[in-house]
Amino acid sequence: MTANVLEPVVVREVGLRDGLQILPRTMPTEHKLQWVRAAHDAGLRELEVGSFVPTRLMPQLADTAEIVARALELPGLMVSVLVPNLKGAERAIDAGAHAMLLPLSASHAHSVANLRRTPDEAVDEIARMRDLRDARGSRCVIEVGMSTAFGCTIQGRVEPDEVLRLVDKAIAAGAERIGLADTVGYADPLAVSRLFTQARGVAGERLSCAHFHDTRGLGLANVFAAWQTGVRRFDACLGGLGGCPHAPGASGNVATEDVAYLFASMGVTTGLSFDRLIALRERLGRWLDGETLHGTLWRAGLPKTLRSAA
Repeated sequence: MTANVLEPVVVREVGLRDGLQILPRTMPTEHKLQWVRAAHDAGLRELEVGSFVPTRLMPQLADTAEIVARALELPGLMVSVLVPNLKGAERAIDAGAHAMLLPLSASHAHSVANLRRTPDEAVDEIARMRDLRDARGSRCVIEVGMSTAFGCTIQGRVEPDEVLRLVDKAIAAGAERIGLADTVGYADPLAVSRLFTQARGVAGERLSCAHFHDTRGLGLANVFAAWQTGVRRFDACLGGLGGCPHAPGASGNVATEDVAYLFASMGVTTGLSFDRLIALRERLGRWLDGETLHGTLWRAGLPKTLRSAA
């Protein structure tokens, strides 16, 4: 375990992108804006608010530019968007997003299915995005999310050496932050501990985020394992929304409120208000009536022994 284990943890809410993109419905823009404001009120200071992809492919996120513009009005909030290609990066820069998340799959098969390019071709696109960012004089942070880092429902096993090779190439291409993602829920705590430790040896402090799905009930255990290696920033979705189109039937991301509770139970600060998170989750349930939400804290509530509520 690394030193200073009680230093604060940052939770990035990715529900507005990862949580909504897989749903067969489109949430009204006004509800999204209410979500942004309520998340900020609950203490969240990083939000992934959408994705700049063609509307015909993902109509659920067609209003991303408007969401970015309104989110930028909130004090102290880092606003990020997912961008799959150079055109998306250009739109993110034009919108003024603070950070753009560039997907890079460690699985060759997943990369071709998801991005229609090989992992190495995706790295080349990252370099072009960096050049565009620099040429425009933008300060938008370039973050690479390494998906299927622990396995793939199409390809099966993903070799750790391939993950590390791509981490190294992504940094050379201009990535300023790297995150590892268990996109389809294949990870276990021991595998997480090993891979994050190895990746830190390649990326150093650029390794800055962990993204886990609770597909097989190990999501929070994997969060804890990554935290023990020194990760202090985690993606999560309110109500455990989300999933991967290449993992049919799987539950979504680790629930924001459950991740906040995990750290609060250990006395680790996240700055999040449980009352406001649960209230927002209840609103989300009404907005998405009929959709399944996940997580456990909303049912059981906080124990009387909780050391901290933030």
